Amino acid sequence: MSQFPILETDRFVLRQLKQDDSREIFQYFSLDEVTKFYDLESFTNIEQAEELIDRWNQKFERNQGIRWGITLRSESRVIGTCGFHGWMKNHYKAEIGYELTPEYWRQGYMTEVIQKIIEFGFNNLGLNRIEAFVEPENVGSRKVLEKIGLSEEGTLKEHFYWRNRFVDTVIYAILKKDYKVR
Repeated sequence: MSQFPILETDRFVLRQLKQDDSREIFQYFSLDEVTKFYDLESFTNIEQAEELIDRWNQKFERNQGIRWGITLRSESRVIGTCGFHGWMKNHYKAEIGYELTPEYWRQGYMTEVIQKIIEFGFNNLGLNRIEAFVEPENVGSRKVLEKIGLSEEGTLKEHFYWRNRFVDTVIYAILKKDYKVR
C-alpha cells in the first residue's frame, strides 16, 4: 500500500494518525482502565503518545502493519485506534488490536469498527486468518470478538510476561472462508 487507506462506517471515519492526535491518545492511554490489558504502562507524558503514533506510522511505511485512528463522523477527534500488527504475509495472517476511550465503551462502537477492518483485511490485504490475543479477564474485548464472528481457539498458558507476572492469553481467530459480512 502506497497510500494510507481511509475507511468509513455508518458512525466513524478511520484515518491515519498524525502528531496532532497525540493529546487525545495521551488522555486515554494515561488511564489505568485503558492500559489494564494493554502491553503498555499508563502514559505519564505526551511524548509517549507522540512516540506511539510515530511507531505505528513507521510500521505502515515499512508495510509491516496498519493502525487507524477512530474518529466520529461528526468530529475529527481520535477516540481510539485499531489495526493489524503481527502481520505475517507469508502465512496470510495478522493480529488485530484496538482500544477506545472509556466514555465510548459498551455502545457497540468497537464492534462496528472491527467489522470494517476485518472486511478490509480479507478483501484488501489478502489475509486468510485474523487473530486476536486477549487476557481471560478482559470480558469486554472477548464479547466484541465473539459478536463479530471470531471463535475462541484456546488458552495459551503463561503466554506473556507482563507487569512482573506470567499472563495467560485466549486466542481468537476467524478465517476468510468463515467470514460473513454482518
